[in-house]
Amino acid sequence: MKKTMIGVAAAAMMFTTACQSGLSERQAYGAGGGALAGAALGTLAGGDDGRNAAIGAALGALAGGAVGTYMDRQEAELRRRTQGTDIQVQRQGDQIALTMPSSVTFSVDSAQLKPEFYPALNDVASTLVEYPRTTVDVVGHASSDGPDDYNMRLSERRANSVANYLQGQGVQPMRIRATGMGETQPVASNETEAGRAANRRVEILLSPVTQS
Repeated sequence: MKKTMIGVAAAAMMFTTACQSGLSERQAYGAGGGALAGAALGTLAGGDDGRNAAIGAALGALAGGAVGTYMDRQEAELRRRTQGTDIQVQRQGDQIALTMPSSVTFSVDSAQLKPEFYPALNDVASTLVEYPRTTVDVVGHASSDGPDDYNMRLSERRANSVANYLQGQGVQPMRIRATGMGETQPVASNETEAGRAANRRVEILLSPVTQS
């Protein structure tokens, strides 16, 4: 809960700063929405859905100072293996967030992974296999183009495509959950093509499995 409140506070601060800078409310949400989304997902990934207990029993859990060290090593490996790709690696406390823009993952209006993206996703999957003591939340997002319900379904299909691919590369299914957020969490303005392109993305949030 403490981490969640810190994440929410950070998002609120980003939102306020963006508003004071003269951005519209919609653009300000794009500035702070990502941090808030990460905090909310972190609560779910942290064990509220029962995954922590199952993964801990099967693969082992982390405790104390081992958590930070484990995530540091995983982050460094992910950065090394994704260098030169368009995958963004960000650290949020004890969580790691990977952002994959649709320009390199999917064609427009498609949930089929581009073959040229396989090598980068293979590197991500192999790292996840090497570091099994994390939950893996795959989250699909869409721009505001098209009806809301269609965008929600498209984001879900894209998240499932990535999740299924990771499983096919050996990542344990018990660790993975796929979720579609539709157009509800933009990171940029939907009023420009560049902004809409940024909002069409898939994120992977990695959270440590800790002892209860």
